[in-house]
Amino acid sequence: MGWPGILALGAVIGLAGWWLHPLRRSSRAQWWVALLAGLLGAGVARMAGNVVGLFHDGDMLEWPVCTAVALVAVAVTVGLLSRR
Repeated sequence: MGWPGILALGAVIGLAGWWLHPLRRSSRAQWWVALLAGLLGAGVARMAGNVVGLFHDGDMLEWPVCTAVALVAVAVTVGLLSRR
């Protein structure tokens, strides 16, 4: 799928992660901030995996790693922007 697939995955993870996060209602993070965090998380994970040699373009390991990093990026972003 390449970059379009990874960016679509990051967008879906960003929006779903923002919507399902328990601190969403008390957070200053808007949906577009979570979307951006998901996109950046998936993109950085793909680039880092290629540079380190963990996976190559189109490998099966690429999708779960990008998903996990994007989900962690969204969770940390929304959590840090919560009003406590």
